[in-house]
Amino acid sequence: MSPYKSVRWFRGKISFLLDKRAAKVFVIMAVAATLIFIVSTGTGDMKISPLSVIQVFFGGGTEMEQLVVTNFRLPRIIIALMVGISLAVAGGVLQGMVRNPLASPDMLGITGGAAVAVVGFLAFFSDKNNALTVSIKWMPLAAFIGAGVIALLVYFLAWKNGVSPIRLILIGIGISALMQALTTLMMILGPIYRASQANIWITGTVNGSSWDQVSILVPCTVFLIISALIMIRNMNIQELGDEIATGVGGHVQRQRFFLMMISTALIGSSVAFAGGIGFVGLMAPHMARRLVGSSFGALLPVSALIGGILVMLADLIGRTLFSPLEVPAGVFTSAIGAPYFIYLLFKTRNA
Repeated sequence: MSPYKSVRWFRGKISFLLDKRAAKVFVIMAVAATLIFIVSTGTGDMKISPLSVIQVFFGGGTEMEQLVVTNFRLPRIIIALMVGISLAVAGGVLQGMVRNPLASPDMLGITGGAAVAVVGFLAFFSDKNNALTVSIKWMPLAAFIGAGVIALLVYFLAWKNGVSPIRLILIGIGISALMQALTTLMMILGPIYRASQANIWITGTVNGSSWDQVSILVPCTVFLIISALIMIRNMNIQELGDEIATGVGGHVQRQRFFLMMISTALIGSSVAFAGGIGFVGLMAPHMARRLVGSSFGALLPVSALIGGILVMLADLIGRTLFSPLEVPAGVFTSAIGAPYFIYLLFKTRNA
């Protein structure tokens, strides 16, 4: 790559920094995410002040504060942040790829594929005595495989001299309905203890997160986000339509496949460790689009921060509002997301 092309490539990836409004929004969202991260870390049965939390981050604080923050809360909040980032970026990529503002990981059946894989795994490879132990060890792998298989199935079923966005989303809706039916059927036919465990996972929760999970999810998320940022120019071009994208030298079908795989990997990795937290992939890109516009150079970074904020807030509310009971984070994202989806349908009714 020549120096001139390298400069153009780099400018394209950090275009949000060149737009004063987008840069300002990005900084505000970054500060908000940092504050929520600190407040959430200090909130729970044992209250810890934000200053004490920061001291623990740098090796200070009492032994009890270090134990609570480092061992119990920090892994959970990091997982919530990474899951929100992954779902938001995946949703933004899918909306750009299919050129449909209502596209989301849930709608294309990818989350449903992960759910079927997990419920099926619990049905066939666990029993009452070892269900919890087995699920913690293998459920993430089952979810990732399920998401990947369904994404490939949707993609190839939508292939007809190439993959058109409308065919992709229509087949995705059908596959999603089928996955929900299969999941419900297996939960009904299985024992009650298994259905209860599967239902909590499907709803979406980051409870029980560990540093081992953090060590896997963080590098995967960082790698996939960088991969998505590299594809920003292709996403911007694809929004103009297949003919224009092909006319300017874009390899539309190859790029669409890579974008599908990136979004699937983001969804699979997040669902693997947090279950089916819904509507984040739909809401975050829309919120970001209203703040910074539709250029993906600004849209994806801001979407990522909004997604992280949404999941961290949902988890914070879920573990504190009804204490000592704990409500899965997915309950609150769905409670916000369902009305938001209806609002989007109403807004785009004439489109």
